[in-house]
Amino acid sequence: MKPIFVCLGFIFMGLGILGVYLPLLPATPFFLLAAGCFSKGSKKFDQWFKSTNLYKKNIEPLKNKEGFTRKKKIKILATVTFFLGISFYFVNHFHARLALILVLIFHYVYFLFCVKTRTEEEYV
Repeated sequence: MKPIFVCLGFIFMGLGILGVYLPLLPATPFFLLAAGCFSKGSKKFDQWFKSTNLYKKNIEPLKNKEGFTRKKKIKILATVTFFLGISFYFVNHFHARLALILVLIFHYVYFLFCVKTRTEEEYV
């Protein structure tokens, strides 16, 4: 089972790397999944992943409650809104649409009120 988690960790890490460069693909959720898979799969890969800049720039600010820059928060919320909007459009069930709206509201409340907004200088 551990090799499967390591493989999934690399898959999620790859998707996260794509998300760094593609505007519509969020990086942070994939890096969170990668971190979880590496921690379950292998101590060696877990320690390696936590030492990378990918982890330090995308996961540590959330973990240490340091926050993100306004630009990064906007990018994350825009991506979430876009994909939940697509889901909302294609789902034709009242309860599913209600759940999507609640998830979207949760994301906005969490990022606006729980995740600290940092200046560019603090982020370096």
